[in-house]
Amino acid sequence: MPTQSTAPPADGTPSDPPPRYAVTLPGTPGRHAPPEVVIVHATGGRTADGTPVYADSHGTLRVAITGTTARLLSETHGPIRHTCLHATPMP
Repeated sequence: MPTQSTAPPADGTPSDPPPRYAVTLPGTPGRHAPPEVVIVHATGGRTADGTPVYADSHGTLRVAITGTTARLLSETHGPIRHTCLHATPMP
């Protein structure tokens, strides 16, 4: 199965970002909870610096994704202490 690249083409023109990502949220510290994977979809919005914005189906988790790193833009339903989360492009 081919993978989607998030890097711009060699000619410097911007490429379309993937339509969705799987973002891994770490489990609660000290509780041995497994990580949670949340699917986020492109909102069509961009941050001030032009980074694509993604959100979960409820709109409670909003992130800006660069490469395979998701940066939180909104508070979430639980305490997340990490400022960078892993994001995997989805078809």
